[in-house]
Parts: sequence; structure tokens; C-alpha cells
Amino acid sequence: MKPLARPEAIVQGDTYRFTVLTSRLIRLEYAADGRFEDRPTQTVWNRDFPVPSFRIVEDETELQIITEHVHLHYTKGPFASNTLYIDVLGNFSTYYSRYTYGGPLRTLKGTARTLDHADGEIPLEEGIISRQGYAAIDDSASFVLTEDHFVEPRQEGAQDIYYFGYGHDYKQALKDFYRLTGPTPMLPRQVLGNWWSRYWRYNEKEYKDLMTRFKAEDVPFSVSVIDMDWHVTDIPEKYGSGWTGYTWNRDLFPDPKGFLQWLKADDRMVTLNLHPADGVRGFEESYEAMAVALGVDPDTEDRIPFDFSDRDFIEHYFTKLHHPHEADGVDFWWIDWQQGANSKMKGLDPLWMLNHYHALDIARDGNRPLIFSRYAGPGSHRYPVGFSGDTLISWASLKFQPYFTATASNIGYGWWSHDIGGHQRGEKDDELSTRWLQYGVFSPIMRLHSTMSIFNGKEPWRYSVESEQVMKKYLRLRHQLVPYIYTMNARNHFDGLPLVSPMYYEHPEDELAYAVPNQYYFGTELMVTPIVEPMNPNLHVAATTAWLPDGEWFDFFTGHRYTGGKQMRLFRKLEDQGVLAKAGAIVPLGQHLEHSNALHNPEHLELLVFPGASNQFTLFEDDSVGVAHRDGENVETAFELDWAARTLTIATPFGKRELLPSQRNITLILRGVNEGHVSRDGNVLPSQYDHKTQSLSVELGQVSETQVLSLQVDMSTNDNRMERLYTFLDQAEIGYDLKDRLYRLLSQRLEPVNLMHQLQALDLEKDLVDCLLEIMLF
Repeated sequence: MKPLARPEAIVQGDTYRFTVLTSRLIRLEYAADGRFEDRPTQTVWNRDFPVPSFRIVEDETELQIITEHVHLHYTKGPFASNTLYIDVLGNFSTYYSRYTYGGPLRTLKGTARTLDHADGEIPLEEGIISRQGYAAIDDSASFVLTEDHFVEPRQEGAQDIYYFGYGHDYKQALKDFYRLTGPTPMLPRQVLGNWWSRYWRYNEKEYKDLMTRFKAEDVPFSVSVIDMDWHVTDIPEKYGSGWTGYTWNRDLFPDPKGFLQWLKADDRMVTLNLHPADGVRGFEESYEAMAVALGVDPDTEDRIPFDFSDRDFIEHYFTKLHHPHEADGVDFWWIDWQQGANSKMKGLDPLWMLNHYHALDIARDGNRPLIFSRYAGPGSHRYPVGFSGDTLISWASLKFQPYFTATASNIGYGWWSHDIGGHQRGEKDDELSTRWLQYGVFSPIMRLHSTMSIFNGKEPWRYSVESEQVMKKYLRLRHQLVPYIYTMNARNHFDGLPLVSPMYYEHPEDELAYAVPNQYYFGTELMVTPIVEPMNPNLHVAATTAWLPDGEWFDFFTGHRYTGGKQMRLFRKLEDQGVLAKAGAIVPLGQHLEHSNALHNPEHLELLVFPGASNQFTLFEDDSVGVAHRDGENVETAFELDWAARTLTIATPFGKRELLPSQRNITLILRGVNEGHVSRDGNVLPSQYDHKTQSLSVELGQVSETQVLSLQVDMSTNDNRMERLYTFLDQAEIGYDLKDRLYRLLSQRLEPVNLMHQLQALDLEKDLVDCLLEIMLF
């Protein structure tokens, strides 16, 4: 924390203070008594920015501050709509680029505390990204952090606002927001794999048997989430409900430490569920220690209330209730909020306190700060991972989640974890469950979850054979994607750019970027337009409306090439998801490890490369768990594609190379190319070509030093169109005569306009026409 701004950034009067943090970020303060706040707050931790150039124009009644990007006007006196306004310099909006104190904020929204009980869309709070060019965060009610690491309320009546005038430079706004509020910590590598979570009264044998079956079925899980029945829940009525608990249920788990160590020995992290609202009651094993520490007579069995405004309670809450479980093997805690929004300290949100102190406490021995809890306002990105609440099972819920997740980046909150597949209510729908799981694989955190019902579980074998196979394929893919996602994890931490971001971050001046709310970038290389609506029952494909920016794009799975600069409908079978790679994309994957949950820095990389443009990608790796990355203890491997020269350079790993496996083999997969070959030092390397995925696979063997590969390949010309057409028509439940007629017509390879006219003349349903056009024209 560096809460003190540099003196030369401050413009101050008796009752007002303006701090020019950047040419586009200004702190606005008013205090009638002239006392201003220099300590960190719940939201803002750092005001020590390099001072930008600015001019001051001032007389006795008015003050103007002019930077390269904004112009502040202030008529001295209390802040009001007619005394304080700021203009963004630039043509961002005809009418709405002026911020006035207390006026409306027209941002592209941020996120919300929870999706509990939401069946589809819910209102979102404001973010810092706006098409009008400005946004603001009101920090006036935020508690301050004291020197002894506690909190206290602000002085009443003071105004404290942070104005963001970034125009359409959305990514810079986000970077400066992170600098102001603190970075998102690195997540441990295992957190980026699959999580198994279910509200179910497991016993130790049942849970172990399930994990053993997952492994036998070759379905990896790197995080075990044990819901509330890990602790005693059937308690005497005099103690209240059983939601809050800290004592293992030894009828279900006779050897808790042994159980935890068994899970961890099989390459899993473990988190336990908490509902702290009811405090500590007399039946708890830790009650006597807590009572003595807090001056309560243990013989009374009086409830010790939950009170995060009490420093002594906080200290012993951790040391007596949580540290012993962590010593046995618990890695982090699922803080399943029940505390409401009030505490004994007026205005203090107990959820924020829980998030803040749990994150600090879990990091006390050099671990990464890691919790699993709900969003508690701006600055919550410092406390990943986010739990979005008990999701209702419906297509409407699934349809809202991609937009909800991407939009959260507008307030820096990049690691939402949803109940993938839905938690409660709804009905069994194999297609919905499959599509939701596919979305989960391309979301920040992949956590399957379901409620207490004998019929509601997310094990793949509960579904149809087709859905089961697709689910297993995607769960394995998530673990393969971890090298790529972990690099984006580092990008988020160091560079302030989330894994998932709305399309308008990269294309702020293109109107269509704002017209596809469910479409998003997944890291630097991939774009996802998820399937969130049911299939056409006759055609056996589902549609998603996608906007393809200028350039060439490739289906991540099939290599099918699309030319951008258009909006179109994409159709996908149940086994396929709407994932596109940009031209030149480089995506490092871990080779699938059969019957293993391990997510170590991989011994065998699959380097997936797409043609069409030059690009560079640097793989980031470290010890996966500690904080040595802050001091530069990591290793980076650069991959550079020069498409014009048709070369791919794999550089010698740079940094702490002992973090890598002693031997690393690499398989190069060129996807979206016509058949060709790859050579090294003039020697053609053995390869295999797969027409279905338009992929050339080349075993490079052990790679430890710089290699330059010559790529004798060209972009795919989609020569497998007729194969795709046949497969589609063969499965479509339409008339045989119509199938034959369509196949003959499309075999003629007509010009696009002629083809569209011919199809329209047949009076076909829209889905059928659009699907045929996608196969044959795009």
C-alpha cells in the first residue's frame, strides 16, 4: 500500500482537494472542516502515481485543472451539480461526455454481489468503462485501513470521488484502476483446473469411491470442494441451526486429516464450506478454547456471536477455528455468506471484512491470498475467487452468465466461479447441462455444482451417452488449457488485463463490438461465442450469433477458416462449442495425462498454432503456489510466428529454468492449414495430417534450446466443405428428396449471391439456410 499521493499532484483549498493521479484519473475531495483522508481505504490502496503534466487556471471563485485528456471546472464551495463538472477532451459522445457531480453515470456496467435466486438477467452495478468516455467511483462511505491493520469509519459529510476520464482507452482505464486499488493476486495453478462441488451428505468412503471412479473414467479434478456437511449439522435445538460449524462430522469422516491428505496426495487442493453467521456455539470442539480466549465462561455454553468488528474475535476466529484445519490439509475456505450487510460497526460490510481477512490470513506463511466468496464491492478483485451464488437451472441462467462474467471485468473482477450446470430447481436437460459445461471450460473457473437431490448430480455418466462423452472430452480439455490460462493469470496479475474481456476492449470504435454481449475474448488468442440456446431438433445443431472482427479466424476445434468483418450465425453440433482462434494464434496446451489430476508445469507441451498472421506468445511458468513470482522467480518461453517468412521460432526458456521439468517434449500442431510439411535445419520432420481438423501434427521431441522451424504450409482453403455438408445433411431430420436436391445444388459451387438466391427460392427454414451458408461460404 502506498496511499500518499505526491505533493506536486495536489491542488488544494481550505475545503477542497483535487489530486491529479494521471492525465485521466483525478481524485475529488470536499470536507467542510478541511480534514482530508490520506490513509488507504477498503477500495483504494495506492495514490503514489507519477505526476502528469497539467495546468491550473484560478481566481477567487473558480478553479480549472486542464490535462492532456480532461478539463475540470469548479466553482469554489460545496460540491454540487452546478459547481463541479469535468469534460473529456475528445469526440466520444455528442451530449454525454460531461461528468457533473451527482449526475448519472452511463457506464457499460460492472458486476453484482450474487446471482442467488436469479433466473436470467439481473441489474448490475456501475463499472469504470463507459462509451461516454468517463466514469466515477464514490469512495466517500468506504472504511479506512488503520496502521495496525484494522478499519475505522470515515468522517461523516466528506466527499471522496475518483473520476475516470479515459475515453475509449478501456484497457488503460483498467490498468490504472488496478494500480489505484491493488493488483489481482496470482492464483495457484491447480485452481485453474476442474473443481468438483456438490451439496451432498457424502461420507468418506462414498467420496473416495467417487474420486476413484473419476480417475478410472479419466476425468480429472484438481480441486475438491466439500460442502457444509463436512461439519456437524444435526445439533440440539438449543444451539439453533446447523448451518454454522467448525467441527468435523466424524460419523461421516472418522479420520479427517487422513481424508484430506488422501485427496491432496492425488494432486487436489481442498476447500471447505463456511457459514460463519451463527458464531461459535457450545457443541463445537473449539468452543472452550474460543470462550477462554474471549473471556466467556465455557460452562455456560453461551453462544459466542460472530463479530468481525471485534479485533479479538477476528484473531481467535482464525487461530482457534481455522488454523488447525489448515494444518491438517485445508488449502482455502469457501465463505458461503449468510451475514447480511450489517455489523456492529455502522456501515461496515461483514462480507468485505471476511474476504479481506481470510485472504490475508491464508497468505500468512507465504501462500497466495486465496478465498472463495461473493463480491463485496470495488476492490474485491484482490480476493479471488468469486462465488456467484446458488444458480437456478435454466437456459435463461446460462444465457446471462457469459455477459455477466465478461462485464465484471469493467470493475476489475476477473475470476468469477459459477455453479456450472446450475445448482437448484429446473429440470433435467442433458443438452443444457452439456452446453453449460462447455461454457464452464472457457470461463474463468470451471466448477461443477448441484444441490441436495438424489437426482441432481453433475457426474458425466448421469447423462446420455453422447452428452457423457462430450462432457468428458471438455473436462480433459480444461486441464490441457491450463498452461495457456496460467499465462493469462500472470497477465492479469502483472499487466492488469483479465482472462475474460468484452469485445469492445479490443474494438472500442466498432459499433458491432457492443452488439454481441455474450461474446468475449478468452485471453489474447481466443474468442468465444458460446452456445446458450437449445438445438434445432431437426437439424441437430445449435446457433450462436457471432461478430468476427476484420482478419482471418479459425474454428478452434476443426480449423475451419472464416474471413472477418461481418456478423454471422455459427452452427455447432453438441460436441462443438463456439470458440475461434485469431490468425496467428499460438495456444500452448498440456498433453492430456491419462488417469491423472496433476497440473504441474508439463513435461509434454502441445503447441497449437494457427496460420494467417505473424504473432508472438510467451508462456509463463513458476512454482505454481508461492509468491516468489513477485521477485521475478519464474521462467518464460517465447514462441514467435513469422507468417510472411513461414517460420516458427521456439526460444530458449528464460529465467529460473530449474522450475521446468528436466526434459520437455513439444508436439507442434498447425491447425487450419492445407497439407504440407515442417523442416528443421533443412531436414523435413515426420508429420501426420488430419483432414477432419485440417491439422498437421509434428513431433519435435525434446526442446531445450532455441529452434527455428520452417513451415511449408498455407492457410486452409476449407477443402473439406463437401465432407462437412454431407455430415450435416446426413444427420438432419429433413426429407430425403430435399437432402439430395440441396447436395446437388451445393456441389455446383455457385457464386455466393447466386447460391443465396437459389436457397431462398426453396422456401427453407431460416436455420437450415443459415447453416448451409456457413458451411459453403464462410
